[in-house]
Amino acid sequence: MPLVAERGRLARKRELAGWGFVAPNVVAVAVFLVFPLGFSLYTSFQAWDLFRPMRFVGLDNYRRLLGADPLFLIALRNTAVFTVLTLVPTVVIGLGIAAALQRKLAGIAVFRTVAFLPLVASTVAMAVVWRFIFTGDGILNSALGWVGIGPVPWLTDPELALVSLSVVTVWKSVPFATVILLAAMQGVPEQLYEAAKIDGAGALRRFSAITVPLIRGPLSFVFVITIINSVQAFDQVYALTGSNGGPETGTYLLGIMLFQNAFGFYELGYASALAWVMFAMLLVLTLIQLRFARRDAVEL
Repeated sequence: MPLVAERGRLARKRELAGWGFVAPNVVAVAVFLVFPLGFSLYTSFQAWDLFRPMRFVGLDNYRRLLGADPLFLIALRNTAVFTVLTLVPTVVIGLGIAAALQRKLAGIAVFRTVAFLPLVASTVAMAVVWRFIFTGDGILNSALGWVGIGPVPWLTDPELALVSLSVVTVWKSVPFATVILLAAMQGVPEQLYEAAKIDGAGALRRFSAITVPLIRGPLSFVFVITIINSVQAFDQVYALTGSNGGPETGTYLLGIMLFQNAFGFYELGYASALAWVMFAMLLVLTLIQLRFARRDAVEL
């Protein structure tokens, strides 16, 4: 019995020590994640401008957002187009670069370093640099002027502004996609490629029949993360347009609408409702993507 009691006492001490190590992380998650989420959900049912007491309005914020605010449809449309313009090039270019980086060539380490540099760059700083490139007298229009093409309104024309924003976002997103896909490709057994070579399969055939099916999980992850980042895009939009994102521009995205309602119009309840609608859309898109990924995995 004394031995059993001693073991129980040591087990309790180890448990307390474990909770002592975990407690700071639990507190941090509760303070910086759980509480803000709960408070924003509570605020979405209130009318609040930061200066006067909250006033409960029930579902009025959601009714206004989904049924009476034409700006929401504009921001939703622009965000959907922006997501497509960002998602497809990011995945395609990321696959191509990852496949190229997997080869054992002279100087490949230098190329890998250059390819991954945008991953560590500040999004705001990167957007400011691209803004100077896209301005009327910027580097890009100067280069076009050498071949006889007049200045192009990259940031003022609504359609071109959205394309320009997509280019900047793709440039920033490709390195992350490349890292994930390259790690997945390096886990594909080399014997499969050797067997395919013996059967006469070319490089493109090996890539489509072996590489892509075997990295479908990481590829699905890249899809989901790229969609989430596109729907939540704000910092690069704000910096690239000089905070002038409005419904008359092609860069009026959901992130800009959220920021303007929260910190421009001080409608915190309405902005919180928009944030939760964005969360619901992302949750649905993620679940759909995961469902397709699981079904494809079962078929394989």
